[in-house]
Amino acid sequence: MPDAPGRRHVHTRTIRVDAYVREDGLWDLEAELIDSKYKDFTLATGVRKVGEPVHQMTVRVTIDTHLTVVAADATSTWTPYPGHCETITPDYRQLVGLNLVKDFRRHVRERLGGVRGCTHLTELTGVLPSAAVQAFANEVYQARDVAHPEHYTDDRKPFQIDRCHALRSDGAAVAKFYPRWHRAGDAKPDSN
Repeated sequence: MPDAPGRRHVHTRTIRVDAYVREDGLWDLEAELIDSKYKDFTLATGVRKVGEPVHQMTVRVTIDTHLTVVAADATSTWTPYPGHCETITPDYRQLVGLNLVKDFRRHVRERLGGVRGCTHLTELTGVLPSAAVQAFANEVYQARDVAHPEHYTDDRKPFQIDRCHALRSDGAAVAKFYPRWHRAGDAKPDSN
């Protein structure tokens, strides 16, 4: 974005997700959150110097090709309350058994919301479903669109339909690019 006059940069939150396919056919998603300030920052536990993160936290899940979490762990390298914040990280093993596209965010809130988890780690889990879908594109899920009619060999609706406003089953994009699955007035929003 172009810089706007009369403002000062004070904080950066970086969220990064890396996806890895493993030799055993499983997938690792590693999501990291880093908060940093542009001047020394005073916390109850002391001063963080410029360049030292206020938060640096990672959630890693191992998933199968059905998007089910088979292993999970979390780490908190930099926290505002060292010796306290990171004690919750083992609880993120509760992600095991959840499916990233079957009410994942709701289940995470139930298990790890509020005082049952870390605000930042729990928030970080929210990027995992869409990151997994992007990682699987043309690796696990093959693109099927109007440009490749040979991909219409079965009746399975393309995964991405009804997962965002542009790809509503009753919308213009589906009518144009996925006409076989276009249904006027039929969109059902994804609950994830």
